[in-house]
Amino acid sequence: MPAVDLREPVPAELRTDEFVLRPITADDAAMDHAAVMETREHLRLWEQSSWPEDDFTVDANRSDVVDLEQRHTAGRAYTYTVLDPLGTECLGCVYVFATHATFLTKASVTPVGDVAWADVQAVVYFWARQSRMETGMDGRLLAALRAWFTDAWKLERTVFVTNEQFTQQVDLIERTDLTRKFELVEPDKAGTYLVYGPCS
Repeated sequence: MPAVDLREPVPAELRTDEFVLRPITADDAAMDHAAVMETREHLRLWEQSSWPEDDFTVDANRSDVVDLEQRHTAGRAYTYTVLDPLGTECLGCVYVFATHATFLTKASVTPVGDVAWADVQAVVYFWARQSRMETGMDGRLLAALRAWFTDAWKLERTVFVTNEQFTQQVDLIERTDLTRKFELVEPDKAGTYLVYGPCS
């Protein structure tokens, strides 16, 4: 069943010794902005856009975050901020969609192998702050996410998406036992998005 169609509330948090995930709120705008701007060169590859621009402001980010919070509350898509254990610094962000999310229905999806796109239960995008990527936290975040979607979300067919031009994240994912299941092309975006899932 697609993630946004779950009848029960989605998990409220993921907590490890290194980081905490919880739903993003408008109050996170300044912390999120600091992480976004530090990581902007990677995020432009990840987004395949000019976002965030060099003059991107906290107020502009707050507008984006308010929209993310509203979508999460409405169950249309889920966005989790990644914080340090004390909740004083943003370390990244995680986004969870069903395959029928509007932007995904407009994309061209090509299977790699015999997995059907209709069987995917959740589509996950994530990024980690530049300084935390340098310590390998993004790999630990991915490992924690994989366990979380299996154990807490009770989903068996979760996929993780990155853009082929974001080579740091491609290399990270390909060092795991996740394998490429689909290639995804969004209209008006350069580069191909690579979609990875479990071997089984």
